[in-house]
Parts: sequence; C-alpha cells; structure tokens
Amino acid sequence: MTNLGQHNKSMTAVTSAMSLSPVATIDVLNSLLDAETTSIFRFMGEGYPYLNRATADVKIPLQHMVTTIGPRVLRLADVIERLGGVPDSAPRGIDREEQYLAFLSLKFLLPKLVEAKKLLIERYENAINALKGADREVLAVVQELLLEHKSQLAVLNRAAEHVAAAGK
Repeated sequence: MTNLGQHNKSMTAVTSAMSLSPVATIDVLNSLLDAETTSIFRFMGEGYPYLNRATADVKIPLQHMVTTIGPRVLRLADVIERLGGVPDSAPRGIDREEQYLAFLSLKFLLPKLVEAKKLLIERYENAINALKGADREVLAVVQELLLEHKSQLAVLNRAAEHVAAAGK
C-alpha cells in the first residue's frame, strides 16, 4: 500500500471514530436526564422531615445538593435540544418501592444517598465512554457534570461519617 493509501485509510478511521450520530448522542444524554430526574435525591427537599432536624453541617450541603439537580437537568435538556432532540424528562411520581425513603432517618438514608450518587457517577462515566466520538462541547458538559457528582459524593461521605459518629 502506498503512503497515500495508508494516509487515507488512517484518516477514514479517525473520521469514523470522531463522529457519533446525533441520535445516539441524544439517547445517551436522555438516559442521563432520566437518571437525574428519577434519583432519590428528589426526596431531599425542604419537606423531608429528618433533614429539618439535621445539624447545619449536614443540612446545608444536602440542601445545596438538591438545588443542583434542576440546573443539571436544564443543561442536559439544552444540549439535547441543540442537537435537535427532545428532552425526555417527564417528572415521575413516587414508586411504591421508594415510599419507605420518607421514613428513614438520616443515619439510614445517607448510605443510600451515597450509593445513589455512586450509581449516578457510574452512569456518567459510562456515558462519557459512549460519547467518545461526540462533539467536544457535549462531552465537556457531561464531564463537568460528572465532576460535580464526584464532588458531591465526597460531601455525602463526610455527612454520612458525621451522622454515624454522632449516633454512637
């Protein structure tokens, strides 16, 4: 094979690796949108009884975490719309399996929140792998949101340790 033939072959491989279809990208982003809107963090609003009784060290970071869900949802929806898609983020009611969460004290809820955050992080990491050939701006948004989740996981771990230590 000539040098030109090798060059064309390698350029074709690079081009195909760099182009993920908008439909596939939208599907990945909609799955992240679904993960955000259905996470158990949506229960942690002002009305959560045990959060109201928490110390400021625990309460304030958790309340802040809840306020970050909306902006993440809006960012994902905006990217989906810019790609020509329709965000699939219909609000979901509470499942029977989730009703017990309202009765968990923070001591028992925080480990569930830690696990839920780890699952969100895993979904974002999988999305980044699936978006390898996507537009750089799309990938940058997803990576930024992943970093936000990782930062929040550290906060959750500290809050869980604080609550566990206070309960001893």
